[in-house]
Amino acid sequence: MFTDTISTRRGLLAISPIIVFLFFYLAVSLIIGDFYKMPMSVALLIASAWAVVISKGKPLTKRIEIFSRQAGSSNVMYMVWIFILAGAFATLAKETGSVEATVGLTLKYLPEQFIVPGLFVASCFISLSIGTSVGTVVALTPLAVEMAQMETGSIPFFVAVVLGGAFFGDNLSFISDTTIAATRTQGCNMSDKFKANVWITVPAAIVTLMLYVVFGYQVNEVHISDEFNPWLVLPYLVIIGCAVAGVNVTLVLSLGIAASLILGLILGYPMLDLFSFMGTGIDGMGQLIIVTLLAAGLLGLIKEAGGIDYILQTLSRHIHGSRGAQAAIALLVSVVNLCTANNTVAILTVGSLSKSISEKYDISPRKAASLLDTCSCITQSLIPYGAQTLLATGLAGISPADPWRYLYYPWALIVMVGISIIIKRKRR
Repeated sequence: MFTDTISTRRGLLAISPIIVFLFFYLAVSLIIGDFYKMPMSVALLIASAWAVVISKGKPLTKRIEIFSRQAGSSNVMYMVWIFILAGAFATLAKETGSVEATVGLTLKYLPEQFIVPGLFVASCFISLSIGTSVGTVVALTPLAVEMAQMETGSIPFFVAVVLGGAFFGDNLSFISDTTIAATRTQGCNMSDKFKANVWITVPAAIVTLMLYVVFGYQVNEVHISDEFNPWLVLPYLVIIGCAVAGVNVTLVLSLGIAASLILGLILGYPMLDLFSFMGTGIDGMGQLIIVTLLAAGLLGLIKEAGGIDYILQTLSRHIHGSRGAQAAIALLVSVVNLCTANNTVAILTVGSLSKSISEKYDISPRKAASLLDTCSCITQSLIPYGAQTLLATGLAGISPADPWRYLYYPWALIVMVGISIIIKRKRR
Protein backbone atom coordinates (compact mmCIF):
# COMPACT_ATOMS: atom_id res chain seq x y z
CA MET A 1 0.00 0.00 0.00
CA PHE A 2 2.86 2.34 0.83
CA THR A 3 5.86 2.42 -1.51
CA ASP A 4 8.00 4.27 1.03
CA THR A 5 7.91 3.16 4.65
CA ILE A 6 8.05 6.22 6.90
CA SER A 7 9.96 5.85 10.15
CA THR A 8 8.32 6.74 13.43
CA ARG A 9 10.76 9.60 13.99
CA ARG A 10 10.14 11.08 10.56
CA GLY A 11 6.38 10.60 10.83
CA LEU A 12 6.05 12.21 14.24
CA LEU A 13 8.21 15.10 13.11
CA ALA A 14 6.01 15.55 10.03
CA ILE A 15 2.79 15.84 12.06
CA SER A 16 4.38 17.84 14.90
CA PRO A 17 3.14 21.21 13.48
CA ILE A 18 -0.43 20.11 14.22
CA ILE A 19 0.60 19.38 17.81
CA VAL A 20 2.29 22.78 18.04
CA PHE A 21 -0.87 24.48 16.78
CA LEU A 22 -3.16 22.56 19.13
CA PHE A 23 -0.92 23.37 22.06
CA PHE A 24 -0.69 27.10 21.39
CA TYR A 25 -4.36 27.52 20.54
CA LEU A 26 -6.41 24.92 22.40
CA ALA A 27 -4.15 23.99 25.31
CA VAL A 28 -3.10 27.55 26.15
CA SER A 29 -6.68 28.79 25.77
CA LEU A 30 -8.01 26.04 28.04
CA ILE A 31 -5.31 26.67 30.64
CA ILE A 32 -6.04 30.40 30.87
CA GLY A 33 -9.79 29.85 30.34
CA ASP A 34 -10.11 32.39 27.54
CA PHE A 35 -10.17 31.59 23.81
CA TYR A 36 -9.74 35.26 22.90
CA LYS A 37 -6.30 35.68 24.50
CA MET A 38 -4.50 33.46 21.98
CA PRO A 39 -5.53 34.43 18.43
CA MET A 40 -5.84 31.47 16.08
CA SER A 41 -3.84 33.34 13.45
CA VAL A 42 -0.85 33.61 15.82
CA ALA A 43 -1.05 29.92 16.78
CA LEU A 44 -1.14 28.99 13.08
CA LEU A 45 1.76 31.33 12.33
CA ILE A 46 3.90 29.69 15.02
CA ALA A 47 2.97 26.21 13.77
CA SER A 48 3.66 27.25 10.17
CA ALA A 49 7.09 28.60 11.10
CA TRP A 50 7.84 25.31 12.84
CA ALA A 51 6.67 23.38 9.75
CA VAL A 52 9.05 25.40 7.56
CA VAL A 53 11.95 24.82 9.98
CA ILE A 54 11.52 21.03 10.15
CA SER A 55 11.08 20.57 6.37
CA LYS A 56 14.64 19.36 5.92
CA GLY A 57 16.28 18.51 2.63
CA LYS A 58 14.87 21.50 0.76
CA PRO A 59 16.12 25.08 0.43
CA LEU A 60 14.22 27.66 2.42
CA THR A 61 12.82 29.23 -0.74
CA LYS A 62 11.44 25.83 -1.81
CA ARG A 63 9.73 25.30 1.55
CA ILE A 64 8.11 28.72 1.36
CA GLU A 65 7.08 27.97 -2.22
CA ILE A 66 5.32 24.77 -1.11
CA PHE A 67 3.55 26.65 1.68
CA SER A 68 2.47 29.43 -0.72
CA ARG A 69 1.31 27.03 -3.43
CA GLN A 70 -0.92 25.15 -0.99
CA ALA A 71 -2.24 28.37 0.55
CA GLY A 72 -3.08 29.68 -2.91
CA SER A 73 -4.64 26.50 -4.30
CA SER A 74 -7.87 26.73 -6.28
CA ASN A 75 -9.93 25.19 -3.46
CA VAL A 76 -8.60 27.67 -0.91
CA MET A 77 -9.12 30.66 -3.19
CA TYR A 78 -12.66 29.49 -3.89
CA MET A 79 -13.33 29.57 -0.15
CA VAL A 80 -11.78 33.04 0.06
CA TRP A 81 -14.20 34.28 -2.59
CA ILE A 82 -17.10 32.82 -0.62
CA PHE A 83 -15.86 34.56 2.54
CA ILE A 84 -15.60 37.90 0.72
CA LEU A 85 -19.06 37.65 -0.81
CA ALA A 86 -20.57 36.39 2.46
CA GLY A 87 -19.08 39.29 4.39
CA ALA A 88 -20.36 41.81 1.87
CA PHE A 89 -23.88 40.34 1.83
CA ALA A 90 -24.18 39.82 5.59
CA THR A 91 -23.28 43.41 6.47
CA LEU A 92 -25.30 44.87 3.61
CA ALA A 93 -28.38 42.87 4.63
CA LYS A 94 -27.94 43.82 8.28
CA GLU A 95 -27.44 47.54 7.68
CA THR A 96 -30.41 47.81 5.31
CA GLY A 97 -32.68 45.99 7.80
CA SER A 98 -33.15 42.68 5.97
CA VAL A 99 -31.81 40.52 8.78
CA GLU A 100 -33.92 42.21 11.44
CA ALA A 101 -37.05 42.03 9.27
CA THR A 102 -36.53 38.33 8.49
CA VAL A 103 -35.98 37.45 12.14
CA GLY A 104 -38.90 39.62 13.23
CA LEU A 105 -41.20 37.87 10.77
CA THR A 106 -39.98 34.47 11.97
CA LEU A 107 -40.40 35.26 15.66
CA LYS A 108 -43.82 36.78 15.04
CA TYR A 109 -45.31 33.50 13.83
CA LEU A 110 -43.14 30.96 15.67
CA PRO A 111 -43.61 30.47 19.44
CA GLU A 112 -40.55 31.30 21.52
CA GLN A 113 -40.10 27.73 22.75
CA PHE A 114 -39.79 26.48 19.15
CA ILE A 115 -37.25 29.06 17.95
CA VAL A 116 -34.22 26.86 18.66
CA PRO A 117 -35.62 23.53 17.33
CA GLY A 118 -37.12 25.43 14.38
CA LEU A 119 -33.70 26.85 13.50
CA PHE A 120 -32.16 23.37 13.69
CA VAL A 121 -34.85 21.85 11.45
CA ALA A 122 -34.47 24.70 8.94
CA SER A 123 -30.70 24.15 8.88
CA CYS A 124 -31.16 20.40 8.37
CA PHE A 125 -33.69 20.94 5.57
CA ILE A 126 -31.64 23.53 3.69
CA SER A 127 -28.39 21.56 3.95
CA LEU A 128 -30.15 18.37 2.84
CA SER A 129 -31.63 20.24 -0.12
CA ILE A 130 -28.47 21.99 -1.31
CA GLY A 131 -25.91 19.39 -0.22
CA THR A 132 -23.43 21.88 1.22
CA SER A 133 -22.81 22.97 4.78
CA VAL A 134 -21.11 26.18 3.61
CA GLY A 135 -24.20 27.39 1.76
CA THR A 136 -26.37 26.66 4.79
CA VAL A 137 -24.03 28.56 7.09
CA VAL A 138 -24.09 31.55 4.74
CA ALA A 139 -27.87 31.57 4.60
CA LEU A 140 -28.71 31.09 8.27
CA THR A 141 -25.88 32.37 10.46
CA PRO A 142 -26.83 36.08 10.28
CA LEU A 143 -30.42 35.15 11.14
CA ALA A 144 -29.24 32.98 14.05
CA VAL A 145 -27.14 35.83 15.45
CA GLU A 146 -30.05 38.26 15.24
CA MET A 147 -32.36 35.71 16.88
CA ALA A 148 -29.89 35.22 19.71
CA GLN A 149 -29.69 38.97 20.28
CA MET A 150 -33.48 39.43 20.22
CA GLU A 151 -34.00 36.45 22.49
CA THR A 152 -31.19 37.52 24.84
CA GLY A 153 -29.69 34.11 24.11
CA SER A 154 -26.15 32.91 23.59
CA ILE A 155 -24.77 33.70 20.12
CA PRO A 156 -22.34 30.72 20.18
CA PHE A 157 -25.26 28.45 21.08
CA PHE A 158 -27.40 29.65 18.17
CA VAL A 159 -24.43 29.41 15.79
CA ALA A 160 -23.84 25.82 16.96
CA VAL A 161 -27.47 24.99 16.15
CA VAL A 162 -26.91 26.12 12.55
CA LEU A 163 -23.61 24.25 12.27
CA GLY A 164 -25.14 21.00 13.53
CA GLY A 165 -27.99 21.15 11.04
CA ALA A 166 -25.62 22.16 8.25
CA PHE A 167 -23.55 19.00 8.70
CA PHE A 168 -26.68 16.84 8.83
CA GLY A 169 -27.37 17.59 5.17
CA ASP A 170 -23.71 17.64 4.19
CA ASN A 171 -23.52 14.05 5.41
CA LEU A 172 -26.86 12.77 4.12
CA SER A 173 -27.64 14.68 0.91
CA PHE A 174 -27.42 12.90 -2.45
CA ILE A 175 -25.74 15.94 -4.03
CA SER A 176 -23.16 16.54 -1.30
CA ASP A 177 -19.55 16.33 -2.50
CA THR A 178 -18.72 14.12 0.50
CA THR A 179 -21.47 11.67 -0.49
CA ILE A 180 -20.20 11.58 -4.06
CA ALA A 181 -16.59 11.07 -2.93
CA ALA A 182 -17.49 8.33 -0.42
CA THR A 183 -19.69 6.33 -2.80
CA ARG A 184 -17.28 6.56 -5.72
CA THR A 185 -14.24 5.49 -3.73
CA GLN A 186 -16.11 2.54 -2.18
CA GLY A 187 -18.00 1.51 -5.32
CA CYS A 188 -21.56 1.65 -4.03
CA ASN A 189 -24.80 3.33 -5.05
CA MET A 190 -25.81 6.59 -3.40
CA SER A 191 -29.15 5.09 -2.40
CA ASP A 192 -27.40 2.23 -0.59
CA LYS A 193 -25.11 4.60 1.26
CA PHE A 194 -28.14 6.76 2.15
CA LYS A 195 -29.93 3.75 3.67
CA ALA A 196 -26.88 2.91 5.77
CA ASN A 197 -26.44 6.52 6.82
CA VAL A 198 -30.06 7.04 7.87
CA TRP A 199 -29.64 4.61 10.78
CA ILE A 200 -26.81 6.77 12.12
CA THR A 201 -27.77 10.35 11.30
CA VAL A 202 -31.53 10.38 11.89
CA PRO A 203 -31.41 9.04 15.49
CA ALA A 204 -28.62 11.53 16.25
CA ALA A 205 -30.70 14.35 14.74
CA ILE A 206 -33.79 13.31 16.73
CA VAL A 207 -31.85 13.27 20.00
CA THR A 208 -30.37 16.68 19.18
CA LEU A 209 -33.81 18.05 18.28
CA MET A 210 -35.22 16.83 21.60
CA LEU A 211 -32.43 18.66 23.42
CA TYR A 212 -33.22 21.84 21.51
CA VAL A 213 -36.93 21.48 22.34
CA VAL A 214 -35.99 21.30 26.03
CA PHE A 215 -33.66 24.28 25.76
CA GLY A 216 -36.27 26.13 23.73
CA TYR A 217 -38.54 26.34 26.74
CA GLN A 218 -35.79 28.25 28.54
CA VAL A 219 -35.79 31.05 25.96
CA ASN A 220 -36.89 34.34 27.44
CA GLU A 221 -40.10 35.85 26.13
CA VAL A 222 -39.45 38.72 23.79
CA HIS A 223 -41.78 41.35 22.38
CA ILE A 224 -41.33 41.76 18.63
CA SER A 225 -42.16 45.09 17.07
CA ASP A 226 -44.55 44.99 14.11
CA GLU A 227 -42.77 47.99 12.62
CA PHE A 228 -40.69 46.27 9.97
CA ASN A 229 -40.97 46.30 6.20
CA PRO A 230 -41.87 42.81 4.92
CA TRP A 231 -40.21 43.63 1.58
CA LEU A 232 -36.88 43.59 3.39
CA VAL A 233 -37.20 39.81 3.64
CA LEU A 234 -36.70 39.50 -0.15
CA PRO A 235 -32.86 39.25 -0.14
CA TYR A 236 -33.05 36.27 2.22
CA LEU A 237 -35.81 34.66 0.17
CA VAL A 238 -33.51 35.02 -2.84
CA ILE A 239 -30.58 33.48 -0.92
CA ILE A 240 -32.54 30.52 0.47
CA GLY A 241 -34.59 29.95 -2.69
CA CYS A 242 -31.54 29.89 -4.98
CA ALA A 243 -29.61 27.71 -2.54
CA VAL A 244 -32.41 25.14 -2.36
CA ALA A 245 -32.59 25.22 -6.18
CA GLY A 246 -28.97 24.11 -6.29
CA VAL A 247 -27.41 27.33 -7.59
CA ASN A 248 -23.65 27.68 -7.00
CA VAL A 249 -22.98 29.36 -3.66
CA THR A 250 -20.93 32.20 -5.18
CA LEU A 251 -23.78 33.00 -7.57
CA VAL A 252 -26.28 32.72 -4.70
CA LEU A 253 -24.37 35.31 -2.71
CA SER A 254 -23.96 37.57 -5.75
CA LEU A 255 -27.72 37.47 -6.37
CA GLY A 256 -28.33 38.22 -2.68
CA ILE A 257 -26.02 41.23 -2.87
CA ALA A 258 -27.74 42.46 -6.03
CA ALA A 259 -31.17 42.09 -4.41
CA SER A 260 -30.00 44.00 -1.31
CA LEU A 261 -28.51 46.79 -3.43
CA ILE A 262 -31.69 47.21 -5.48
CA LEU A 263 -33.86 47.15 -2.36
CA GLY A 264 -31.55 49.62 -0.63
CA LEU A 265 -31.77 52.06 -3.54
CA ILE A 266 -35.56 51.75 -3.60
CA LEU A 267 -35.65 52.53 0.13
CA GLY A 268 -33.56 55.65 -0.42
CA TYR A 269 -30.07 54.60 0.67
CA PRO A 270 -27.30 56.43 -1.25
CA MET A 271 -25.27 54.07 -3.43
CA LEU A 272 -22.02 55.08 -1.73
CA ASP A 273 -23.49 54.18 1.66
CA LEU A 274 -24.45 50.75 0.34
CA PHE A 275 -20.93 50.27 -1.03
CA SER A 276 -19.56 51.34 2.34
CA PHE A 277 -21.66 48.64 4.06
CA MET A 278 -20.24 46.06 1.67
CA GLY A 279 -16.69 47.27 2.26
CA THR A 280 -17.12 46.99 6.01
CA GLY A 281 -18.31 43.42 5.63
CA ILE A 282 -15.41 42.48 3.37
CA ASP A 283 -12.90 44.06 5.76
CA GLY A 284 -14.45 42.06 8.59
CA MET A 285 -13.52 38.84 6.78
CA GLY A 286 -9.82 39.75 6.78
CA GLN A 287 -8.84 37.71 9.83
CA LEU A 288 -10.87 34.75 8.60
CA ILE A 289 -9.09 34.83 5.23
CA ILE A 290 -5.67 35.05 6.92
CA VAL A 291 -6.48 32.03 9.10
CA THR A 292 -7.66 30.08 6.04
CA LEU A 293 -4.45 30.82 4.10
CA LEU A 294 -2.19 29.96 7.05
CA ALA A 295 -4.03 26.70 7.76
CA ALA A 296 -3.93 25.62 4.11
CA GLY A 297 -0.20 26.34 3.82
CA LEU A 298 0.56 24.59 7.10
CA LEU A 299 -1.38 21.47 6.16
CA GLY A 300 0.29 21.46 2.74
CA LEU A 301 3.72 21.31 4.36
CA ILE A 302 2.57 18.48 6.64
CA LYS A 303 1.39 16.47 3.66
CA GLU A 304 4.60 17.21 1.72
CA ALA A 305 6.68 16.00 4.68
CA GLY A 306 4.83 12.67 4.68
CA GLY A 307 2.57 13.33 7.66
CA ILE A 308 -0.59 12.02 5.98
CA ASP A 309 1.16 8.89 4.66
CA TYR A 310 2.57 8.21 8.13
CA ILE A 311 -0.90 8.39 9.68
CA LEU A 312 -2.33 6.01 7.08
CA GLN A 313 0.63 3.65 7.47
CA THR A 314 0.41 3.59 11.28
CA LEU A 315 -3.34 3.17 11.65
CA SER A 316 -3.65 0.50 8.96
CA ARG A 317 -1.19 -1.78 10.79
CA HIS A 318 -3.35 -2.35 13.86
CA ILE A 319 -6.53 -3.95 12.54
CA HIS A 320 -8.11 -7.06 14.06
CA GLY A 321 -11.51 -8.34 12.96
CA SER A 322 -14.49 -6.66 11.32
CA ARG A 323 -15.22 -4.25 14.17
CA GLY A 324 -11.57 -3.26 14.36
CA ALA A 325 -11.56 -2.67 10.59
CA GLN A 326 -14.62 -0.41 10.82
CA ALA A 327 -13.06 1.48 13.71
CA ALA A 328 -9.85 1.83 11.68
CA ILE A 329 -11.73 3.30 8.70
CA ALA A 330 -13.51 5.75 11.02
CA LEU A 331 -10.25 6.72 12.73
CA LEU A 332 -8.31 6.99 9.46
CA VAL A 333 -10.65 9.49 7.86
CA SER A 334 -11.05 11.41 11.13
CA VAL A 335 -7.31 11.87 11.70
CA VAL A 336 -6.64 12.77 8.07
CA ASN A 337 -9.51 15.26 8.23
CA LEU A 338 -7.89 16.74 11.32
CA CYS A 339 -4.76 17.29 9.24
CA THR A 340 -6.44 18.57 6.08
CA ALA A 341 -9.44 20.51 7.49
CA ASN A 342 -11.42 19.35 4.45
CA ASN A 343 -13.81 16.39 4.71
CA THR A 344 -13.97 15.73 0.96
CA VAL A 345 -10.17 15.72 0.63
CA ALA A 346 -9.93 13.40 3.65
CA ILE A 347 -12.35 10.91 2.06
CA LEU A 348 -10.48 10.95 -1.24
CA THR A 349 -7.15 10.53 0.57
CA VAL A 350 -8.13 7.40 2.49
CA GLY A 351 -10.70 6.07 0.02
CA SER A 352 -8.60 3.40 -1.70
CA LEU A 353 -7.09 2.17 1.56
CA SER A 354 -10.54 2.00 3.17
CA LYS A 355 -11.83 -0.03 0.22
CA SER A 356 -8.97 -2.51 0.61
CA ILE A 357 -9.69 -2.83 4.34
CA SER A 358 -13.43 -3.31 3.79
CA GLU A 359 -12.86 -6.03 1.17
CA LYS A 360 -10.37 -7.88 3.37
CA TYR A 361 -12.63 -7.84 6.45
CA ASP A 362 -15.95 -8.35 4.66
CA ILE A 363 -17.41 -4.90 5.29
CA SER A 364 -20.11 -3.84 2.82
CA PRO A 365 -19.23 -0.95 0.49
CA ARG A 366 -22.22 1.07 1.72
CA LYS A 367 -21.11 0.65 5.34
CA ALA A 368 -17.58 1.79 4.49
CA ALA A 369 -18.93 4.77 2.54
CA SER A 370 -21.23 5.67 5.43
CA LEU A 371 -18.35 5.56 7.93
CA LEU A 372 -16.12 7.69 5.69
CA ASP A 373 -18.75 10.37 5.14
CA THR A 374 -20.10 10.47 8.69
CA CYS A 375 -16.76 10.48 10.51
CA SER A 376 -15.26 13.09 8.20
CA CYS A 377 -18.26 15.35 8.85
CA ILE A 378 -17.93 14.79 12.60
CA THR A 379 -14.30 15.89 12.60
CA GLN A 380 -14.94 18.79 10.24
CA SER A 381 -17.69 20.11 12.52
CA LEU A 382 -15.57 19.87 15.67
CA ILE A 383 -12.27 21.39 14.55
CA PRO A 384 -12.19 25.17 15.13
CA TYR A 385 -10.20 25.75 11.93
CA GLY A 386 -12.68 24.09 9.58
CA ALA A 387 -14.06 26.34 6.82
CA GLN A 388 -17.66 26.07 8.06
CA THR A 389 -16.82 27.00 11.64
CA LEU A 390 -14.52 29.81 10.55
CA LEU A 391 -17.21 31.22 8.26
CA ALA A 392 -20.00 30.94 10.84
CA THR A 393 -18.00 32.46 13.68
CA GLY A 394 -16.59 35.13 11.36
CA LEU A 395 -20.11 36.20 10.42
CA ALA A 396 -21.14 36.08 14.08
CA GLY A 397 -18.06 37.94 15.34
CA ILE A 398 -17.12 35.29 17.91
CA SER A 399 -14.13 33.02 18.55
CA PRO A 400 -13.96 29.84 16.41
CA ALA A 401 -13.84 27.82 19.64
CA ASP A 402 -16.97 29.38 21.17
CA PRO A 403 -19.66 27.11 19.59
CA TRP A 404 -17.70 23.93 20.40
CA ARG A 405 -19.38 23.14 23.71
CA TYR A 406 -22.84 23.50 22.13
CA LEU A 407 -22.27 21.16 19.17
CA TYR A 408 -24.62 18.42 20.37
CA TYR A 409 -25.26 16.89 16.95
CA PRO A 410 -21.70 15.70 16.16
CA TRP A 411 -21.37 14.23 19.66
CA ALA A 412 -24.64 12.37 19.16
CA LEU A 413 -23.24 11.16 15.82
CA ILE A 414 -20.13 9.82 17.56
CA VAL A 415 -22.33 7.72 19.85
CA MET A 416 -24.37 6.42 16.91
CA VAL A 417 -21.24 5.54 14.91
CA GLY A 418 -19.94 3.59 17.91
CA ILE A 419 -23.24 1.71 18.22
CA SER A 420 -23.28 0.97 14.49
CA ILE A 421 -19.80 -0.56 14.73
CA ILE A 422 -20.59 -2.63 17.80
CA ILE A 423 -23.89 -3.97 16.47
CA LYS A 424 -23.19 -6.13 13.42
CA ARG A 425 -25.73 -6.05 10.63
CA LYS A 426 -25.94 -8.54 7.78
CA ARG A 427 -23.57 -7.68 4.93
CA ARG A 428 -25.45 -6.66 1.79
